Amino acid sequence: MSGLEEQLKKLFPDHQPLEEEKEEILPHELFVQATPMICKYEKRKGKPTTIISGYEGEDEDFKILAKEIKSKLAVGGTFKEGEIIIQGDYRDKIMKILQDKGFKTKRVGG
Repeated sequence: MSGLEEQLKKLFPDHQPLEEEKEEILPHELFVQATPMICKYEKRKGKPTTIISGYEGEDEDFKILAKEIKSKLAVGGTFKEGEIIIQGDYRDKIMKILQDKGFKTKRVGG
């Protein structure tokens, strides 16, 4: 027992501590749409970028997807104005990740 627990026990000898309830954490399900997501290549400020757009679900889901893509590819990127912007040309890898999740993809540009 820690010092604080011992002090509380002395102050309140009849108190019975409550059992902590554990909440079940359900995995978050992404909305999988029928229309394909657009995966295109652009140069912005002279640097190659991959842009993913066309998601019809909630913005929060799209942000979760952006975070997952960035961590799997170990690259930088952001979520802006309904688009995921990834630093570098990773169209093929991103399309594979999205297809594994059940999304349809469409490659645009180059």
